[in-house]
Amino acid sequence: MSKEERELYDSDVKAKSDCNAGIRYAEKKAEEEGKLEEKLEIACNLKSKAIAFEIIAETTGLSIDEIEKI
Repeated sequence: MSKEERELYDSDVKAKSDCNAGIRYAEKKAEEEGKLEEKLEIACNLKSKAIAFEIIAETTGLSIDEIEKI
């Protein structure tokens, strides 16, 4: 393989690696957002049942400030 071919190959490998990293990042971000939405929904349901904010915070991992804003 010539130097030029090797550089093209390396460039292609890096581009694919960067693309895969971007996909993994987007998947992780989407998963985190889904988990947050689920926590907020649970907190909202518990809040509507007049459960103490401290218990909601302990159960969901959300802060009391976040729960008050729901």
